Amino acid sequence: MTNPLTHPEQVRQSRRVERLVVGKETSDGAGVKLTRVLTQPLQRRLDPFLMLDAFGSDDPDDYIAGFPDHPHRGFETVTYMIAGRMRHRDSAGHEGLLENGGVQWMTAGRGVIHSEIPQQEEGVMEGFQLWLNLPSGDKMAAPWYRDFPAAALPRFVTDEGVAVTVIAGESHGIAGAVTRAATAPLYLDLHLPAGGRFTQSLPPGHNAFVYVYRGEVGIAGDAVPVQRMAILANEPAADGVVIEAGEDARVLLIAGQPLNEPIAQYGPFVMNTDREIYQAVSDFRNGCLLG
Repeated sequence: MTNPLTHPEQVRQSRRVERLVVGKETSDGAGVKLTRVLTQPLQRRLDPFLMLDAFGSDDPDDYIAGFPDHPHRGFETVTYMIAGRMRHRDSAGHEGLLENGGVQWMTAGRGVIHSEIPQQEEGVMEGFQLWLNLPSGDKMAAPWYRDFPAAALPRFVTDEGVAVTVIAGESHGIAGAVTRAATAPLYLDLHLPAGGRFTQSLPPGHNAFVYVYRGEVGIAGDAVPVQRMAILANEPAADGVVIEAGEDARVLLIAGQPLNEPIAQYGPFVMNTDREIYQAVSDFRNGCLLG
């Protein structure tokens, strides 16, 4: 864990918890069991984010078949592996091995077909996949892909002992692995010790949420228990969020600038109009979705 010179962020008034969300147990790919935390009905409220899946099991039957070849168009996927190993291959010629603590960032753009297959037959497989929307002008851009091993991700430790991994955006003066101008995503993994406190400034217009995957935290007087997503209220007077932990806790803090554009989704295709969706389906069936 590196500890570069940081600039503590002052938050005068923390956002409060607007509501708590319980994820839905489901399966995807070739039967991988997961919890869909951010579901389709929340896409407008949490624009520019489209989906968050949490997966985790030590039973190979829950994950061993992985995610065979499947298409995407019109958005980005961010896969964060907490434990385990996953092999990525796609039609644009990209290939990578995602391992413990690593991040895979893929821009589907105009279209890509890829697979994500576990590279283990036993042990724990745990992680998250976030879908980030693309603005209309970028939906047909060329596909892009980047692997970030754990050692390449910017990290720091606050004076209160909170260990922070900056996947995207900027926190306490530390720039993350990825930046995006249109959606300005912030993606932090926070490991808070018992009694720890973390502050993060947030633009009032950005949508934000916290997902607790270990322990429990408090935000503006409300408890957020494990495996709950807290949607943070957008209030003009609130200039950030303060997260406090009475016990050891691990959370994701995710925020971004809404696109305020129409969302048309059909499975793995996310565009702005139904006509664009019909074209994406046609392109896929005709073999034209190859990166």
